[in-house]
Amino acid sequence: MSPGPGTDSAGQTDSAGRTHAAGQTYAAGQHVRATDPVVERTLRHLELTVLRRLDGLLLGDYLGLLPGQGSEKAESREYQFGDDVRRMDWAVTARTTVPHVHDLIADRELETWALVDLTGSQRFGSARCEKRDLAIAATGAVGFLTARTGNRMGAVALTDTGTRLIPARPGRAGLRALLRTLLTIGTPAEPPPRAGRGTAAAAGTADGARAGTDLATAIESLRRPPRRRGLVVVVSDFLSVDLRWERPLRALAGRHDLLAIEVIDPLELSLPNVGPLAVVDPETGALFDLPTHSRRFRARYEQAAARHRDDVAAALRGAGASHLRLRTDTDWLIEIARYAAASRRGQAALRSAGARGRPGTNATRTGRTS
Repeated sequence: MSPGPGTDSAGQTDSAGRTHAAGQTYAAGQHVRATDPVVERTLRHLELTVLRRLDGLLLGDYLGLLPGQGSEKAESREYQFGDDVRRMDWAVTARTTVPHVHDLIADRELETWALVDLTGSQRFGSARCEKRDLAIAATGAVGFLTARTGNRMGAVALTDTGTRLIPARPGRAGLRALLRTLLTIGTPAEPPPRAGRGTAAAAGTADGARAGTDLATAIESLRRPPRRRGLVVVVSDFLSVDLRWERPLRALAGRHDLLAIEVIDPLELSLPNVGPLAVVDPETGALFDLPTHSRRFRARYEQAAARHRDDVAAALRGAGASHLRLRTDTDWLIEIARYAAASRRGQAALRSAGARGRPGTNATRTGRTS
């Protein structure tokens, strides 16, 4: 385990409650039911917050999230270098003796799937909210921005006991049901069993890697059975030093538009000088004593945490996923808005570059040849 991933302050309980990302307060360790009125208030507050701050900023049905190419044939145009040869229009090519390809009409409905990490490491937060709350809020933001024109959204929740499938449903009513389920499942029933006390050296090595999160298996559950092409969002802290999830993520990106949302807390990047500190891994129950008063230890901690984050970013780039990093000590809505706006600018630049690279092309209507 790298020094930062998977640690929580032992005995750090907030008896007065903790403010969640959605703006509500729960008692520490409270098990929330789907029928609890506070869940409905949380969902309503989240929806109003997202739509009020992002709805006017981003335009269009998909609000900066890629709908992907469709399957319906549109007009034909002359073949240009770089076009997919699988879209060759052989009928028009034979009639004009010039290679032509057919454009595609984007699907009117977008199916979005979210993999939401709700394991023990997400039940930690030292700033505005816990990582778990931020992960659910980010999922809700993506959902509210795509829950239009009949689009559907489903989710796979990764918990300490395995995965749970939430079927894709259309509209905002289906999205509210999905978020209500995420808010109520995986809530802590009892702390994990204590696995003994270790040393700071063990906490700073890869030998103490977490065993509670199997992100690779959860990603595989999104691939099989194959789902309709669309958008896939993976929301996790990516704390495990085992990067086996890169291969299934790359395979997933070959079929879907892929967005990876990394949720982190500032204490996972650097430690304050608070003297000897007892920490517990919330997924394995392992206890460690950290000498935070040691400048050398804090420097090693920051270096290992930065190195791990660089490895995660490189793995996500290698898998072909877009990468969005959210922190519990910043305004996560602003970060999502910046990402969506940058994505739209990038798409517009690509479209304009493609138009400049096709001078003098005349589009002809596709037709049947008898």
